[in-house]
Amino acid sequence: MEFTLITLLNGLSYGLLLFMLSSGLTLIFSMMGVLNFAHASFYMLGAYFAYTVSVHLGFWPALIVAPLGVGLVGAVIERYGLRTVHKFGHVPELLFTFGLSYVIVEVVQLIWGRAAVPYPIPHELDGPLFTLYSTTFPIYKGFMMMVALFMLLSIYLVLTRTRIGLVIQAALTHPEMVEALGHNVPRVFMLVFGGGCALAGLAGVIGGNAFVTEPGMAAAVGSIIFVVVVVGGLGSLIGALVASLLIGVLQTFAVALDYSLLDLLSKFGAQPGVDTPGYTLLHMPISQVAPILPYMLLVLILIFKPRGLMGTREG
Repeated sequence: MEFTLITLLNGLSYGLLLFMLSSGLTLIFSMMGVLNFAHASFYMLGAYFAYTVSVHLGFWPALIVAPLGVGLVGAVIERYGLRTVHKFGHVPELLFTFGLSYVIVEVVQLIWGRAAVPYPIPHELDGPLFTLYSTTFPIYKGFMMMVALFMLLSIYLVLTRTRIGLVIQAALTHPEMVEALGHNVPRVFMLVFGGGCALAGLAGVIGGNAFVTEPGMAAAVGSIIFVVVVVGGLGSLIGALVASLLIGVLQTFAVALDYSLLDLLSKFGAQPGVDTPGYTLLHMPISQVAPILPYMLLVLILIFKPRGLMGTREG
């Protein structure tokens, strides 16, 4: 029971971090139809901005300043870069954001270097939140979960309960009508792109000290973000949440399990030998195949439900 509950909590905290990462990408795609390949790079920028601000002002100001800084960078990139290629279709957009991801990595290495930077967990959040049986659950993971849930609630309220949220949703389906009513649609899209980048920056602030802040952190999470978005359904925020939690729990349990298919077969009386076809695969612990499980789930989703778990549109 202790193993199950602690592993479940760890899986939920990891899944909610994945949601923080994927929510901005989902928001940008659902509102603009742009699949931002540089999204993980904005996550990395958030971590580095937070490190720099925390050195001078502390973690709590960095929690606010860093996402705003990343959002501003994203808005500028949309205004003077992405908007220029938007009229040529999706392929130029993909190429632009793909190249942008490499540019951001190079800029980060020029400014902060190639080595990891010392961006620790703040002292106030460094310790046990509670003890379950004999295992402690860290305060910072609880804080991470709280921020992710607050982010979800904030996005929902902004999009459904505010005037700007209604304008954003109307601009998605009827941009000409919204512009005829006096709203600046390109400025709305710039706000959406900047807001999505700010959400990635907030994930970087939280995830940068929970794991490690170094130039390879964007590449480490870049692929898993797209797995979450596709499995959840392109453009579906709730789908991204469901997929994030599913993948987080699945991968966390898989990493923690030291069983193999051979152990399962032995419980039913089967005793495969070394000469049995596929013995090496049967003998392999689940923990060793844990990293590829999300991608196996992605393949199954694309085969049986191409729109994703809760998707309403296709790329």
